Amino acid sequence: MNSPKIKRALISVSNKLGIVDFAQGLIKAGVEIYSTGGTRRHLEQSGVPVIDVAEYTQFPEMMDGRVKTLHPKIFAGILCRQSLASDLEALEAHDIRTFELVVVNLYPFAATIARPNVLLHEAIEQIDIGGPSLIRAAAKNSDFVTVASSPDQYSAILDEIVRDGSTSTGLRRSLMAHAFQHTADYDKTISEYFSGQTEGEVFPATHQILLRRKHNLRYGENSHQKAALYSVGNCRDANLVNARQLNGKELSYNNLLDLDSALAIVRAQPKPACSVIKHNNPCGAAVADTLVSACHKAFAGDPLSAFGSVVGINRALEVDTAEFLATGDFFVEAIVAPDFTSEAQKILTTRPKWKKNVRLLKVGELAAAKPAWELRYLLGGMLIQDVDNQPDDESIWKVVTKMQPDDSTLNELKFGWDMVRFIKSNAICLSKDLSLVGVGAGQMSRVDAVEIAIKKAAERSRGSVLSSDAFFPFADSIEAAAAAGVTAIIQPGGSVRDQEVTDACDQHGIAMVFTGHRHFRH
Repeated sequence: MNSPKIKRALISVSNKLGIVDFAQGLIKAGVEIYSTGGTRRHLEQSGVPVIDVAEYTQFPEMMDGRVKTLHPKIFAGILCRQSLASDLEALEAHDIRTFELVVVNLYPFAATIARPNVLLHEAIEQIDIGGPSLIRAAAKNSDFVTVASSPDQYSAILDEIVRDGSTSTGLRRSLMAHAFQHTADYDKTISEYFSGQTEGEVFPATHQILLRRKHNLRYGENSHQKAALYSVGNCRDANLVNARQLNGKELSYNNLLDLDSALAIVRAQPKPACSVIKHNNPCGAAVADTLVSACHKAFAGDPLSAFGSVVGINRALEVDTAEFLATGDFFVEAIVAPDFTSEAQKILTTRPKWKKNVRLLKVGELAAAKPAWELRYLLGGMLIQDVDNQPDDESIWKVVTKMQPDDSTLNELKFGWDMVRFIKSNAICLSKDLSLVGVGAGQMSRVDAVEIAIKKAAERSRGSVLSSDAFFPFADSIEAAAAAGVTAIIQPGGSVRDQEVTDACDQHGIAMVFTGHRHFRH
């Protein structure tokens, strides 16, 4: 089968990135362009000659653009099998022209529903009808029609048209697969959004997950396990999947998990912040007035454990911070930050002993985490839940002890409470001067977690505050904390022995706050 010469293109795009240059290239290659509505006006204003679809079909756009391309003269021209005489005779009988190229992307439904307080009718108006129909028709007829559903496909298409006057079968098949993925993802987004609009329903009856492989990894958690990195949906928030790697060898499976946690810890902090992660737990984290001060404090949290760690930063990493990281007596596997100044990047890739291999990940400007779902695989199924990434309602917090925390202590308790949700449960952390000084993670017994955190903090436990991700079942943890010099505690409450625990705090002059919510991280 010969690839048909591309004589006509139908262009109707919501995302107009690159479309003028693409259209101008098509015109130079002798391709006629048909277009509609806003796309036609955009091209005409840029000097691109365009034939109006309404003029060709002799049927006007109507209903504020809801109906414009849904016409036999359009769809017959796309779906015609040019190797079949009867199809060509039908076109000739009805004065219908063929379209060998269809360039369509869809209304921004996902971007619309991501806006705060979007109204239902606004979401409904961003449900594209003609666009998916055009894409699917063109994709179905990929033997004869090339379909472009994303701006990043334009250059490959234009290169082949300029060279050959047509596109290759291989390219058309690849574009067809992408087109059906694109419309499936679009319909999935709409379905899940409106399932969530049903009163009493949070999770849809069916949930489809569209994964796109970014690349294969060297191995998984262990060297005998194979692994790959996939992107999910159309997440536009700063994240590791879309990060730009500026230096270092390929990221490992464990690197990605640790870096994701490192970024989550610092993302919501309003002040300069640094997190130091080892085995998916923070061994140090701090906020300060400057980034370099936050890094000093974070690495002081547990210097021994920080060897071979990954680091999360919530500001553009500059020279002073780079100097500290490059000259410190520790080894860093990877650093993730919104950006790196050119001088800081030079320091980090030329000065430290680990310069050749350190991974530098630029993720772009951070914003507060949005409500989202997280999925965890079970054999034969999957768990889905809301991500625990939203601020607690401090209006329900309650001081339950005679000792009242002052403003400084309350700020320290808030910091510790922000941190403890990122530690594997049973989780205990001690903090002081808005930095972690001791962490007890992943213990089966809460008092064991307390004792580990105290051991890590050593003398720094005196004057610290303690955060617990869930309630204390016994007062033994309070006794251990009091002996170590802890001055205040924050925890959810909810134990049958809450009064016993509160009495122990009163006996030792420790202030205690109940938050009403726990933060298990299994």
